[in-house]
Amino acid sequence: MEYVSAAPVPQPRAEAAAPSARGGGRRTLAAALLAGAVGAAVVLMASGQTWAHGSAAVGGGALPLKASGGDITGVPSALAIVGLAALVAVFAVRGAGRVLVAGLLTLSGAGAAASAWLGVKDSAALDEKAAKASGDAAATVTAVTHTGWPYVAVVGGVLLLLAGLLALRFGKAWPAMGGRYERDGTPRPRKARTAPDPERPEELWKALDRGEDPTRES
Repeated sequence: MEYVSAAPVPQPRAEAAAPSARGGGRRTLAAALLAGAVGAAVVLMASGQTWAHGSAAVGGGALPLKASGGDITGVPSALAIVGLAALVAVFAVRGAGRVLVAGLLTLSGAGAAASAWLGVKDSAALDEKAAKASGDAAATVTAVTHTGWPYVAVVGGVLLLLAGLLALRFGKAWPAMGGRYERDGTPRPRKARTAPDPERPEELWKALDRGEDPTRES
């Protein structure tokens, strides 16, 4: 009579899934950090550059004028700072707090990109400078040209937006700062304390201090 073994068949695929998931979590974490940090830096750098040139008629001549991204709109740089703070805060919180901070990061990136795009053809800041230079409130700037820096700021905002989307999608698997966690998010096992050796000299002295006889067998 033949017997059929009921031993379970090993499942190597299931065992390999956990390391693969941890590797994917590290990759998305690195991608979010890189995209967020670079995006914020790009927006801040681009906002300090000249976005538009023009000239104003002053005293029968033409006065050259220029406007930086900060002159045209301060929104992208402000949102870049908010996004950078949110990027750091993502790793300081867990659970619902992480989702909220990731949402703030996403909105900061979207807002920075949108406000930079609206400033691509804006000449209001140049008109204000023309009115101030000529002393005529109705004066406007002429021969306006725009640079490519607003588009660079848009790209930076999109990178911040990408970092936020990655945090929303994969942030639950990322570790938190200051926690006693391994890379896979599991608590680190505490090392068991070993019993002191009664034969060591310092232990003999401690026994004498307690009034015990260390030479006496228990």
